[in-house]
Amino acid sequence: MTPAGLLIFSSLLTRTLCVIAPQVKDFKPGDNKIITGPFWHEVFTESYEYPEEDISTTTSEPLPFFEDDASTNNVTAQLGSRVHLHCRVHDLGEKTISWVRRKGEELHLLSVGRHTYSADSRYSLAFEHPNDWRLLIQYVSERDEGYYECQISTHPPLVRRVHLSVVVPKVEIIDERGQPLQDKFYKEGSIIELRCIVSEVPQPAKQVNWKHGGRLLNYDTKRGGVSVKTEATSNGALSRLYIANANRNDSGNYTCALADVTASAVAVHVLRGENPLAMQRGNSSGVHPSMVLILALIS
Repeated sequence: MTPAGLLIFSSLLTRTLCVIAPQVKDFKPGDNKIITGPFWHEVFTESYEYPEEDISTTTSEPLPFFEDDASTNNVTAQLGSRVHLHCRVHDLGEKTISWVRRKGEELHLLSVGRHTYSADSRYSLAFEHPNDWRLLIQYVSERDEGYYECQISTHPPLVRRVHLSVVVPKVEIIDERGQPLQDKFYKEGSIIELRCIVSEVPQPAKQVNWKHGGRLLNYDTKRGGVSVKTEATSNGALSRLYIANANRNDSGNYTCALADVTASAVAVHVLRGENPLAMQRGNSSGVHPSMVLILALIS
């Protein structure tokens, strides 16, 4: 075929395609169609490409997380005190906070959200703004010792475990050598001096009270000459009771107590004319003080 003939053939082919393509049923740009004509027996494929739209425009919700570090996972409380177990959570969103008590494999629900579900009224949820979901335990007892879990309602749940230790304070009335006293003898007219050691107190010491029988001595003004001096120690307190010009009415049981938690007592004997040192020696030799006192009175 001559060059002129080839040019004419190409022109006719182009015009034919322009006439046939629009007549193909359901023809749309971007479709892959098979087009046939009286003199075109090959497959004609036409594609239109459009730029893809970016569909990754959504952002995921941030996951909540605990603010408290591992140093707060162990809490120590004094017997009879109140304690907060902290659980600070960031980005909580629509999730819910729960507190549970773990005993072995058993879990006991204490709170959900701001509502308390424990039958024990000593437990309550004490939320502190902005994000501290604190569990409050009042009048802590030894049975409260153990593990507690703060849980976030994710899938799976996020859990922060706190261990509570309960310490029982010790209260002892001691002599000059630091030994526990059960009986103390004084001569009439002398100064009664009793010392009380409070130990195993992990938090600032509460009020140390002295009583003579049922009468509180800390603020006693009726008797006169009564003084109580209490100072803090590394793990508790040292309290001293002074009573000037002792008389027979000052005899009786004296109690040193740490609030309503624990106490210690001593029997004080004020003697008229007897030698208190002899009474003390009699006590240390194993003879009951009351027997020594009787012997001294009848001798």
